[in-house]
Amino acid sequence: MPDPRSKPDLMAKLRDVPHTPGVYVMRDRLNSVIYVGKARDLRKRLSNYFTPARSKLVDRKTRALIASIWDFDIHEVRNEPESLLLEGKLIKEFRPKYNISFRDDKRFLMVRVNLQDDFPKFTLTRMKRDDGARYFGPFAHSGALRTTLNWLNKKFGLRVCKPIRPDELTYKHCSNDIIKNCSAPCIGRVTIEEYRQRMEQACSFLDGKGTKDLVALLEEEMQKAAMKLDFEKAAELRDMVEDLRKTLSPTRSFQRGSRIRVMSTLDPMADVKELQDALGLGKPPLVMECFDIANIGTAHCVASMVRFKDGVPDNSNYRRYRIRAVTGQNDFISMAEVIRRRFSRILLEGREVMGAEEADFSQETPLEMMRRLEQVVELEGDAVAETDAVNEMPPAAKASVTKDKKTKFIRLPDLVIVDGGKGQLGMAMKELHRLGLADLPIIGLAKEREEIYRPHEPDPLVLPHETGALKLLQRIRDEAHRWANGYHQLLLGKRVEESLLDDCPGVSQARKATLLKKFGSVARLRKATAAEVATVPGISTTLAETIMDFLKSREG
Repeated sequence: MPDPRSKPDLMAKLRDVPHTPGVYVMRDRLNSVIYVGKARDLRKRLSNYFTPARSKLVDRKTRALIASIWDFDIHEVRNEPESLLLEGKLIKEFRPKYNISFRDDKRFLMVRVNLQDDFPKFTLTRMKRDDGARYFGPFAHSGALRTTLNWLNKKFGLRVCKPIRPDELTYKHCSNDIIKNCSAPCIGRVTIEEYRQRMEQACSFLDGKGTKDLVALLEEEMQKAAMKLDFEKAAELRDMVEDLRKTLSPTRSFQRGSRIRVMSTLDPMADVKELQDALGLGKPPLVMECFDIANIGTAHCVASMVRFKDGVPDNSNYRRYRIRAVTGQNDFISMAEVIRRRFSRILLEGREVMGAEEADFSQETPLEMMRRLEQVVELEGDAVAETDAVNEMPPAAKASVTKDKKTKFIRLPDLVIVDGGKGQLGMAMKELHRLGLADLPIIGLAKEREEIYRPHEPDPLVLPHETGALKLLQRIRDEAHRWANGYHQLLLGKRVEESLLDDCPGVSQARKATLLKKFGSVARLRKATAAEVATVPGISTTLAETIMDFLKSREG
């Protein structure tokens, strides 16, 4: 069997790369993504990385990248805009260390139109919501999109004013009708049906229908303007044609359903065995749980727990916690709280399986009891194995674990990892000791120098950076960090969204609290009808309509 870590023949692989547009993904020895790039011609672009004469001419950062490349993947696309969209998606997904662009959370622009409005209009947004509106995009070229949308509004006479229901008062403060940029549906210059037909035509255009004929017409006008020596108009039409082609060239959106995964390690179980040897554990840490704290400012202190099984993420068993005991920033107390809550829950579940009476009179420590239960209950509630250990259990416990051959049981991890140094590790150890789990293996991983702190060891353990054991610890720590920050951002976004109601006329803090208690979130409130909102105590029919109009005006 070949060595899974042997380096592929990149030059031989390069010969099979086509001369087509696409995106390439560079990976290091452990298959971690280190760089994502796009190319008009994949073969030509990749050859620049593996030609010795050219590699000597690049800067120091690029030389470091080339030295780290162990393998690469390619993803062919149909055109350059598609490659830009896919490149951005992959960079956001993997956050390679050699990429700078796209690493923030900024998304590509989309066009939104709510056809349920009396006089719908186009708006730009970066977030697609499940709100019944129609979305076009995303579009790779924001400047070209804005120019195209401005041209569409003028061509079809579509409104661009802010009010949801424009009327005669709105018309008095608008000059678009005077300069022939709007069909003025607000004063009845066109009927609702006629305006909707205009919008449908514009939507068909964004869908790419009739684009070729329109571009041909514009090019003809451009030629006529040039023949008349009206070069300014000809240049304007030329730019318009170019923007239309950029905006409306066929692209795929590469949304969540088209997620492209790259394995983060070549041999997870080899890394698990290496970690066992490095830490001197009695058995391989097949199940590991890592805890992280996230707090930015003094609000929404949260924690995460991620679980790895056999060296890979066990996503269904991730957990998130809102810290209750701390009002400001205190990572030590926060870590103690989340350790206490997690392992108290595990012990309670084990007590239910064991039977309360038998558990109370058992001479075993909680750790011994849980390890014995693991022998008869397969991981995470799968079917129970009929073993001698089952027959040795007390009758109540045996009935619990053998009933219908299924049971609810949370397995203790083989190794606990806390993100932090001696302080976080010490607080976690105290909580485990109080719960009777003092012998449960635990370490702390300090990020600055990747130092591993162990119980009762004064000096940290520092593993070489190229070892699979350290890479495994980094993966689970980074995953816990990502999970905690994601939850923190979710709560922060919810808080920002709830603050929208502070600006709504007639909504006091008491009414805001009542609305959120009734509907749960602003997102659910948006989906409600005015009649449903009016059923909330203290909210009149008129105020309910005002609230719904206000929320509609703040969409996108």
